[in-house]
Amino acid sequence: MKIAETYSHLNGLEFLLVHKPKLWQEIQDVISAVDANEYRTKVSKEKTMIGKLLYSPIDMNSAFKRLLKEKSWEESRVNYWVTKNEKLIRKTLTLPAEKQKREIEAAGETPIFSYNQTDFVKDRVAIEVQFGKYAFVAYDLFVKHLAFYVGDHIDVGIEILPMKFLQSQMSSGVAYYEGEFYNVVRQGRGVPAVPLILIGIEP
Repeated sequence: MKIAETYSHLNGLEFLLVHKPKLWQEIQDVISAVDANEYRTKVSKEKTMIGKLLYSPIDMNSAFKRLLKEKSWEESRVNYWVTKNEKLIRKTLTLPAEKQKREIEAAGETPIFSYNQTDFVKDRVAIEVQFGKYAFVAYDLFVKHLAFYVGDHIDVGIEILPMKFLQSQMSSGVAYYEGEFYNVVRQGRGVPAVPLILIGIEP
């Protein structure tokens, strides 16, 4: 596969090129190592495409997972505690998880355990390979990457998405680069408040 488009939000790509060029090269190498034609294996059951061979999102995702793990990109989790009190949330937001719990309990509120998980993290860079539904991408961009950044676990978040050309030959409901690019730009220059790189790929 190849990179068709990139979008650098809050200088995410520039940061990588200056401070972690080897990681950027690794990402490019992984993308180019995935042969999309190997994963054109799903027979469509949708009315408009009955019998047509489509690209399998699950199989392509597995290929990315295997290749990234070979290069030591590992799953990571950020644990935190939440409660219903806004002032308390604001006060504990940047604290380590164990201190968050203590502060919430000390204020007489009930701490509720929660966490965010991302599949691939290496040297303070997080990657999400997203061939899923639209809602998953919004969660990645506006919750996951942001949580890891605010928690000082990453410097940059990367979202790998199919271009519309590729998405049109996949199952319905899969998010695509052009649509998510629009959603990020529409929010304004500073939202979400985390450096990001959107990568659009195609065969």
